[in-house]
Amino acid sequence: MKINNECCCGCKTEKPDQIKDTCPVCNNEGISVSKVTVEHLVVDDYRNAVNGDQYKICMNEDCDVVYYNLDNEIKFLKDQVRVPIWFKKDADPKYACYCSEVTENQVIEAVVKHGAKSVKEVNAITGAMKNSNCKENNPLGVCCHKIIQEAIDKGLKMK
Repeated sequence: MKINNECCCGCKTEKPDQIKDTCPVCNNEGISVSKVTVEHLVVDDYRNAVNGDQYKICMNEDCDVVYYNLDNEIKFLKDQVRVPIWFKKDADPKYACYCSEVTENQVIEAVVKHGAKSVKEVNAITGAMKNSNCKENNPLGVCCHKIIQEAIDKGLKMK
């Protein structure tokens, strides 16, 4: 079942069920991601290899696999994706909002230096969530609100 949502940034995304299957490399549980997201984020040389609809993203920070499709035995590694994946260990930069290219450090700075305490305040300071097209830009294919909130929480702990 897919649920159509309009998130707080105004983008309309399909929020996939949290169907889990294990990564073919690390056996970590994956989370469903739209084929549209995968098509937009793999580098051009690999776009034609995007085949099938059942993609997952490997959430293991140490694994080089980003997207995989078990039905077609396809996997895309970090160097085959256009953007650094924020939760992977060596991501640089570590985006909190992919659409507006706002980093986790910018969110933390908004909290620590400017006193922001909410996503709305962070968005006003950083410009996060203004250019929303989450389905195509965010590696999970969903709104970055949760990622921004996690960065706010990190910043609040630093105060």
